[in-house]
Amino acid sequence: MIFLGTIVNAIAIAVGSLIGVLVSGLMAKHKRLSEVPDAIMKAMGLCVIFIGVSGIITNQQRSSEWLGSYAILIIIGAIAIGTIIGELVDIDKGLNRLGRALENKVSKKSYDENGNEIVKEKNIARGFVSATLLFCVGAMAITGAIESGLSGGSEQGTLFAKSAIDMISAIVFGATLGIGTIFSAVSVFLYQGIIELIAIFVGDFLPAVVTAQMSATGSVLILALGLNMVGATKIKVANMLPAIFLPLILCFFF
Repeated sequence: MIFLGTIVNAIAIAVGSLIGVLVSGLMAKHKRLSEVPDAIMKAMGLCVIFIGVSGIITNQQRSSEWLGSYAILIIIGAIAIGTIIGELVDIDKGLNRLGRALENKVSKKSYDENGNEIVKEKNIARGFVSATLLFCVGAMAITGAIESGLSGGSEQGTLFAKSAIDMISAIVFGATLGIGTIFSAVSVFLYQGIIELIAIFVGDFLPAVVTAQMSATGSVLILALGLNMVGATKIKVANMLPAIFLPLILCFFF
């Protein structure tokens, strides 16, 4: 079913946010529980690594049926050239600048007519912005939406896995940043939905080997994201995003 993964993802974020808000009081009362969010995020990082490795193996096997040993060369070339493009453009810096600008904007102190700071509105905005950046700016969001669109909705594995991870992350965000996190579900639905819609129209013109190579390349980025989450590396995954689209060109040289 087309858009199923995106719909599930949005619902998972909304549900996770609500759960987080409900348990926020419990976390505040128990100091030991304050250490749980960081541990959970690292555990999710291990899951992301597993998803990345699985995606690489699966899509490489599919690609090798058509390209043989050249399949790995296309991925290496896509990652290398894509990273060069991303570094020159510095996508990571741009996204960080956007994030800081949004955070600064919503963090501006506002006061009521009595001169008291309005904390609730600030927290709602901050939760929305922070969660939106986390759930939208990442390899899994783009790769999952592209996979779903190119397959006509038959491949939802990456988006379902992302939904589970995002739900757990939303619980953490909901508990720490409040109800504003729930509104990021709308951003995720629109963002991934648009990417998936574009992929649906483009996919009709692409050979299966190209889509497999795009998915395999995206899985490498997912692996890098997981390594960052567990603290093993500090890879600028955003600067590698152009690599996902390069198999569109490189596959036709082999």
